[in-house]
Amino acid sequence: MSKTEITAFSPRPDRRHPAAAVGTALAIALAGGLVCTIVRLPIPWLLGPMLALFAASKLVRAPLRWPGALRNAGMIVVGYSIGMSFTYPLLAEMARQLPTMLLMSVLLLLVCLIFAVILSRLAGISFPTALTGCIPGGLSQMIVLAEETKDTDLTVVSLLQITRLMMIVLCVPLLVFSPLFHPAGAAPDAASGAGAAAAARAAEWSGLFPNLFAFAAVAVASAWIGQRIKLPTAMMLGPLIGVAAVHLSGFEAPALPYPVLNAAQFLIGGYVGLLLKPDSLTRKTLRTLGLAVASGAALIAAAGGLSWLLRRLHPLSPQTSFLSLMPGGLDQMSLIAHEVGGNMTIVAGYQLFRVLFIFLVVSPLLKLYLHRLRSKERRKPEQEPSVAGRA
Repeated sequence: MSKTEITAFSPRPDRRHPAAAVGTALAIALAGGLVCTIVRLPIPWLLGPMLALFAASKLVRAPLRWPGALRNAGMIVVGYSIGMSFTYPLLAEMARQLPTMLLMSVLLLLVCLIFAVILSRLAGISFPTALTGCIPGGLSQMIVLAEETKDTDLTVVSLLQITRLMMIVLCVPLLVFSPLFHPAGAAPDAASGAGAAAAARAAEWSGLFPNLFAFAAVAVASAWIGQRIKLPTAMMLGPLIGVAAVHLSGFEAPALPYPVLNAAQFLIGGYVGLLLKPDSLTRKTLRTLGLAVASGAALIAAAGGLSWLLRRLHPLSPQTSFLSLMPGGLDQMSLIAHEVGGNMTIVAGYQLFRVLFIFLVVSPLLKLYLHRLRSKERRKPEQEPSVAGRA
């Protein structure tokens, strides 16, 4: 797991008083969540901490710190909530949709490739930098790839990835909760019985015990194993796989109460809010930021078009198809699907397939391409003198 996944800092970290920096960040995030709850913003405990800490990192002089352990705890909870909703009929439905998952992933990546070409020309940045910044392969994976590639600008890659993530997390909930995605007479999702049942169950505190202790141990152990074997998004994917396996074996996992899910959103939202550092923006990066916002809006529109195609192929609700194709991250899209009443497991399936496809197929190909491009650039100075000598 990369360092970016473990800890997020403010522009003014203070190593002398880390507890005070964490306490300040928690207080600001809590205030943001409460304000967004009062004004009835969608998923307030995800957006509230994120918006509050993003603003505070620029306006508040006190140091801010959000330990990666807090974010990882939220990821484990989200992975648990997704894994407990898996059933055999749902797995069969996901297997049936595998060809569609591949098709949609390839089409979305082609759209991102076009955006990268346009962005590299308009922003005056190298194509490898633009391509690495536009590929929706997960923030941590793309930043690690940029770190390993000499021809990419890590700052610009981080800016592009974080801007897209921030735009999607901010705009997608407003779109999904709008009347645009709630047409009258919309058909329910196919094979959504398990997910709907898990969401509809009265998740009372008294029903958590004693099974919760065993499943919590499974979730934590699976997260640790996933991190050791370097799974993508290990803190979520590990618990998802572990809890789903135990749940499918016949042991029923208890549903989590909404306060627990809200707490998970809080822990993830606070982390995301401190990723983008306004003080690091220069005039050049501000121009790139404007183009990143424009490309993010275009990507949302493209995902909307592909979601229309997906609904023609499978009987999914508008919310589920849209969130399945939105490159905003497995955890954020799954949380939004839970809040909006979509099929959280189908959304997680599409998101997971795209992440694995990029991680296992696209990333190696991209590394090979960048390596050949770098070798080609190194050969150019050697070839030019020989041509001049023959002349």
